[in-house]
Amino acid sequence: MWMQSDLIRDELMPAVDRAARWLKGIVSREVQDMTRRKFPYLLALLVLSPAFGPAEEYAIDYQVIVNASNPTRSLTRDQVRKIFLKKMLRWDSGTPVAPVDQVASSPVRAVFTRVVHEKPVSAMVSYWQQQIFTGRGVPPPEKANDAAVIAFVKAQPGAIGYITGGKSAGGIKPLSVR
Repeated sequence: MWMQSDLIRDELMPAVDRAARWLKGIVSREVQDMTRRKFPYLLALLVLSPAFGPAEEYAIDYQVIVNASNPTRSLTRDQVRKIFLKKMLRWDSGTPVAPVDQVASSPVRAVFTRVVHEKPVSAMVSYWQQQIFTGRGVPPPEKANDAAVIAFVKAQPGAIGYITGGKSAGGIKPLSVR
């Protein structure tokens, strides 16, 4: 607890003082006083709260889906990683694998990428930029939302994608990832 007090005193109070000086003359003295009293605690809550850290990404869940005709029932996380890195190119049945991603700004992509690849989305974007630049490959196509991913997976027998957990539709099958 003393570390939080020291942090507030040493790091946040100078910032609060600068903000209060900036506000001087713009707003009333009451607002300045209120800002000086409450701002450090609000800022500390924001900085120290787990709701604004990595746990935020896991607030939603994802599920991996394949075309309903695909006989595969489960994959390991490593197999899913290899599929989305285009290092596993065929299903056991011989059908070509067709992975599909969600757009980089999608919350479900952030969770999927953090769990499966153990990296942030930005790292995967960089990986694919390097692959394109060196002529080694192109990333999976990106779809705007769950509905677009479902439509893609329904239309292609070898397709695999991920959607927000708990959603279902005909023509797709959820996979167990172990």
